[in-house]
Amino acid sequence: MKRLILVALCGALGACLGGDHEDLRQWMVDSTKDMRGNIPKLPEVKPYQPVPYDVEALLDPFKPGKIEPESKTKQGASNGGAFQPDFEARELRNSLLEKYPIESLKMIGYLNVNRRPIAVIQVEDKVKQVKVGEYVGLDFGMVTQITDKEVVLRELIQDSAGDWSERTSSLYLQGKEGSKK
Repeated sequence: MKRLILVALCGALGACLGGDHEDLRQWMVDSTKDMRGNIPKLPEVKPYQPVPYDVEALLDPFKPGKIEPESKTKQGASNGGAFQPDFEARELRNSLLEKYPIESLKMIGYLNVNRRPIAVIQVEDKVKQVKVGEYVGLDFGMVTQITDKEVVLRELIQDSAGDWSERTSSLYLQGKEGSKK
């Protein structure tokens, strides 16, 4: 079977090689005698003209001062919006819980002393009691409500334009396994 296919293939190739194909060659010559390559000329190269780019007066978008305040004392209500925090008061308070991000804090208990709720917060190996009105976290988080299951915080955050806005966050009571509910 393979030999039969091989013989047929050789016969077909031999038929192609047999003739001079003079008629085909003549047709090619006649068809291409009036043809010329028509390649358009390249456009003229214009000389390079540098464009001045003066940005000394503009803010550098990669400078940390764009996001962070320039000076804690220069921050006025007109610069940061209505929710401008008081940096000096934060330094005077010097609270331990304001030195840690809210993600690292855990509510591990709830107390009700003289009808006033108190949350028990743990950070690393330290335990602190927190009342309504105290500050927690890096984002000027003030405790606004304490229940037996959560601590509600009002935080002040600064956007890239330098304006301050409020957001509400919560710390939930942690179970014995330490997972959030």
